Amino acid sequence: MQVPSSPRSSDNCPRAWVGDAIAVLEADQHRSADTHLFKLGCAGLSGIDIYLKDESTHPTGSLKHRLARSLFLYALCNGHIRENTPVVEASSGSTAVSEAYFAEMIGVPFYAVMPRSTSAEKVAAIEHYGGTCHFIDDGRLLYSEAAALAQRLGGHYMDQFTFAERATDWRGNNNIAESIFEQMQRERHPIPRWMVMGAGTGGTSATLGRYLRYKRHATRLCVADVEHSAFFEGFRTRDAACCCERASLIEGVGRPRVEPSFIPGVVDRMVKIPDAASIAGMNVLSRRLGRRVGGSTGTNFFALCWLANEMKANGVEGSLVTLICDSGERYLKTYYEPEWVVSKGLDAAPYEARIETLLAGGAFDCHLEEA
Repeated sequence: MQVPSSPRSSDNCPRAWVGDAIAVLEADQHRSADTHLFKLGCAGLSGIDIYLKDESTHPTGSLKHRLARSLFLYALCNGHIRENTPVVEASSGSTAVSEAYFAEMIGVPFYAVMPRSTSAEKVAAIEHYGGTCHFIDDGRLLYSEAAALAQRLGGHYMDQFTFAERATDWRGNNNIAESIFEQMQRERHPIPRWMVMGAGTGGTSATLGRYLRYKRHATRLCVADVEHSAFFEGFRTRDAACCCERASLIEGVGRPRVEPSFIPGVVDRMVKIPDAASIAGMNVLSRRLGRRVGGSTGTNFFALCWLANEMKANGVEGSLVTLICDSGERYLKTYYEPEWVVSKGLDAAPYEARIETLLAGGAFDCHLEEA
């Protein structure tokens, strides 16, 4: 069957339009190669191998590309999106960029409700794909304003924070966990000791954790949370009502509430990463890779280094895997701008020194709050 470049108009048969829209999304997926799994050279960590799955190479530049496709398919198959249905999302940036891409692909209008502080690079990317940015000054109103806007427009509120964990097929279907294990098959430690993931919606950690249990892998999942986020306290106390009034500085991770898609039962361990440590992890990894990564990747990498040090101290060999969530090019005016970092009261240098010492064979002298 030849798939149309965009869904055909079908006033007399809404199912036909939905079918065409799904075919368009599936055709795009078949044109896409899987993302690369990098092995990071670390001479000082004998017997311990570090891998990074590079999600920044998706067409929309981030891990959220997978989520956005899944959310669109979920909404289409549930009858929430039909021809010309306005789609609305609450997003600080990356998810909105990816959803704008897919909305343009199937020909529906897209609106992103986001804090006014969202980086200009992300705003430009959303608008590049034909999306409209709807700014709010109070981040606590993100969810309610997105729902209200969808109602005013007669559209569909995608609600990534609720549906991320259920829109992705965690049993397989080339999800990110299945992809990682297929790519690890010929490595010397093909079953990782740990997978490390930050929490934004909670959807990716849910997919990873469920897949590990479903396939009965011994791999354990560590979720790295950031300062000014509700996830860590919610996990520690098992209280889903935990909240945090102050917004996270690290875009893409950390939330003011424990999101519905965060599934604590699939998480084996959780650690809180200081913002300065996230910036340090970002800087060190960028130097090692020869290209910039984003702040949430720094969060992941710092937690991974902490686990690698623990393995080293206990004489345990094995592999660890985390993600490159997006490119650092989106943060040139924030995380990569020294004056911005200083203005936020952050000093990454001490944490950078600890990471470099560990990778060179020394001890990683850093105590982190964990649960």
